[in-house]
Amino acid sequence: MKTQPRLAWIILALVLSGCGSYVPGPTPVQDGLPFILVTKNPEATFTPTPFQPAPPTPTIPPLSLPTIQPTQTVSQAAGTATTIPAMTPTNTADVNVVQPPATFPPLASDQETINFLLIGSDKRPGGSFRTDTLVIAILRPKDNQVTLISIPRDLWVNIPTWGMQRINTAYQHGHLYGYPGGGPGLLADTVENNLGIRIDHTAMVEFNGFRQIVDTLGGIDVPVACPYTDWHLIDPSYDPENENNWSLYTVGPGIVHMDGDLSLWYARSRMKSSDFDRGRRQQEVLRSIYARTLTTDTLGKIPQLYQDMNSVVTTDLGLNDILQLASLAPGMTNANIRSYYIQPPLVTPWITPAGASVLLINEAPLQQMIQQAMSPSPRAKEREKLLIQVENGTIAPDLDSLAASRLNYAGFAATLAPADRKDYTYSVLIDLTTGQDYAQRAGILSSVGLTNISVIALPDPASVVPYRLIIGTDYQPCFNPKDLAP
Repeated sequence: MKTQPRLAWIILALVLSGCGSYVPGPTPVQDGLPFILVTKNPEATFTPTPFQPAPPTPTIPPLSLPTIQPTQTVSQAAGTATTIPAMTPTNTADVNVVQPPATFPPLASDQETINFLLIGSDKRPGGSFRTDTLVIAILRPKDNQVTLISIPRDLWVNIPTWGMQRINTAYQHGHLYGYPGGGPGLLADTVENNLGIRIDHTAMVEFNGFRQIVDTLGGIDVPVACPYTDWHLIDPSYDPENENNWSLYTVGPGIVHMDGDLSLWYARSRMKSSDFDRGRRQQEVLRSIYARTLTTDTLGKIPQLYQDMNSVVTTDLGLNDILQLASLAPGMTNANIRSYYIQPPLVTPWITPAGASVLLINEAPLQQMIQQAMSPSPRAKEREKLLIQVENGTIAPDLDSLAASRLNYAGFAATLAPADRKDYTYSVLIDLTTGQDYAQRAGILSSVGLTNISVIALPDPASVVPYRLIIGTDYQPCFNPKDLAP
């Protein structure tokens, strides 16, 4: 009985975790490489960018959970990198300056999914806003799998009734100009028309709501494999428009306990990295919130969290929907979550005649990724049955937890156990299986950055785990999760 609500909790965690996007500060580094520790330039200055408050958003009437049905096909795509249509200068912020290109070929029609669009916004009372955090969560109940796809805010798409524009402008346009379904309706139709993914439910959350929810959980433990440095407001009560209230702050590597304020900063900051790296960190936070729900009294916190969600999240999901989701599948861990990201080479940076930096879709590789993300993963089904015991053979803290998280990204279930000693110079994978499956073993090694030289074959039919991974001082925890989707 205690495992049955987990599916509802992962959806609730995902709904509650669409992080905001407003970060006062200098222009983001769009071409910065992710996973590099950045130190402060002594000559650098820091000038916050004023925000624009947002108009009130109408409440979305409750909708029932849709009947699971095959994903519909796409009608139009957003752009290509190989052939850029002729552009005409315009004084209307590039609206309609490009004709929509050819459509994607139809996606496979035998998939049964429920698709959620998670939206993070800097929406505030009175004024304009944009939805700079977009994550699609694809639930496959029969396969016990969830897929996350991060969409960059600058994706250049064909917005219905409007034309070619950044995807992060669709919500407000639909809200202001009476599109059917308002902002959520236009944004959902934009995703379907350009990416071929039907959206069944939407949820939009703002800054304070996200902080409140994480704090209600007692904070979250985020596995920060790659150290990250960025500008951070010294105290959440300080004026963000005053540049003297900001300082450079570094987290990781290690398991970092984050309250609502720190987790929001980690999920949305991008001054010292890029939007692509921010998408990676947002998914780390999503996974960490879900992991936290598995270690707390989830049943007891559902009413409180749902009450918090109602006050700070605009969504068409009701409590009955979440309870219905809870009955779809028993037990799910982070090994059941696959992570995908729309970033180069799936998109190509381009500057419009008006000087806007946008991302053009490369149709063939993006279509291939979406096909993979929307399909059940046979490899994930095989991997989640392999419980890998991870042991820290060093005195450095958290290396075992970071390695276990990395295995989860690749679809492997992992558990932690103490090592027999703490002086391992080299990491080793002990293969205890009687079959000694080299291909299976190679998948584990590749997931944690090791090679065959690290293998010790010790077949043991009495072993309760098939593999033991002992982490040595040579282990490099930093990795790129986009390479590990099973």
